[in-house]
Amino acid sequence: MCSDVILCMKRTGAILTLVLCTGAMLPVHALAEASDHQATAEKVSVKETVVGLFQSTGIYGFMDAAETEDHTIARPDSILHPGLGQLVMIIVGCGLIYLAIVHKFEPLLLLPIGFGGILANIPLAGIGEDGGILKAIYDFGIEAPSLFPLLIFMGVGAMTDFGPLIADPKTALLGAAAQFGIFFALIGALLMPGMDFSVADAASIGIIGGADGPTAIFLAGQLAPELLGSIAVAAYSYMALVPIIQPPIMRLLTTKEQRKIKMKQLRHVSRTEKILFCFVVLGLCILLLPSATPLVGMLMFGNLMKESGVVERLSKTASNELINIVTILLGLAVGSKLAADQFLSVATLGIVALGLVAFAVGTASGLLLAHVMNWFSKDPINPLIGAAGVSAVPMAARVVNKVALDSDPHNFLLMHAMGPNVAGVIGSAVAAGILLRLVAMFAG
Repeated sequence: MCSDVILCMKRTGAILTLVLCTGAMLPVHALAEASDHQATAEKVSVKETVVGLFQSTGIYGFMDAAETEDHTIARPDSILHPGLGQLVMIIVGCGLIYLAIVHKFEPLLLLPIGFGGILANIPLAGIGEDGGILKAIYDFGIEAPSLFPLLIFMGVGAMTDFGPLIADPKTALLGAAAQFGIFFALIGALLMPGMDFSVADAASIGIIGGADGPTAIFLAGQLAPELLGSIAVAAYSYMALVPIIQPPIMRLLTTKEQRKIKMKQLRHVSRTEKILFCFVVLGLCILLLPSATPLVGMLMFGNLMKESGVVERLSKTASNELINIVTILLGLAVGSKLAADQFLSVATLGIVALGLVAFAVGTASGLLLAHVMNWFSKDPINPLIGAAGVSAVPMAARVVNKVALDSDPHNFLLMHAMGPNVAGVIGSAVAAGILLRLVAMFAG
């Protein structure tokens, strides 16, 4: 065994000697080149790593947002450089959240919309793009068949008391008059210079004038899916900003004495009347305008659950947990369309501006018809309730009540304003059905 060990050691020594001799024969400059190449490779590797890390930051994303990987290239009609546009839209999102928290302007809408807008404009994150969570929510609930708007209508029905409308049916005319803004916006979209909107596009834009977000989303999903994001953002923005937009119009078209008019107390409406009302409205919709039944049907179903009194658990779920969950998802999905590359374009700004004018026209139409009705009515009508004819329920009714109380601290108009307000909800759904039929006729 000792001899074997000695033999192994001799062979190992011979191999090491051969290796050392071979190394000594290598040119000195070859060893130097190998060392230099390794140092250069390390230097390049460090540089590429630092550059790669910087290119993955939001700072680089804002600077190079036009053509970064996995990011939508800017639209040709964009009005700002994409990086600057994203910063602007993040500021807009923060502004919406500020209005929700500090001024309490419809926080249930503005808070998720504003935060969704911030998330959608984070560079390189892809949250609002294919594979992102906001895009998944949007595809699931807003694109046709527009599940979220229908569920919202069911929840609104479960929370709404149609008693004021049943007690004073003539206020339904005020809800109808306020829908004039829808058709004003439709005509305006067709005539707007520099914009090539089709009849379907114009109809989808027009529905913004009703200040009814779910209806706007439902109609745009059917007629103009490519404009759905801009229309949804505009409709929900104006719904949330009712306390800012409406009061100046109300004060402009009424005098202080008119705002002090006190209305006769409404009569009591029985449970039977409320249940029958659901079937009468649904029946008329089925017979005269079937295209509006998805919205009207879900509204009446929600109200039937409330008024029947036999499915309290279902009614509470529809008016609380379900509508709250849908509102969160809907707000985030709408906010995802505040992405700068989609929103900051000439066409979108035209839609938003036209929607604002249409909303103002709808408010004014309701006020003016209330003046006319007051001339012929046996009982006095405060013209302020005409402004509640837009379907932002119950926001518009609350704003009417506040403006009336500013003129007379003892003049409570909330219940009177709820009549045209809930009529406006039905009216906007009916208007959507009419527009669907008109577009189908033009297309045919």
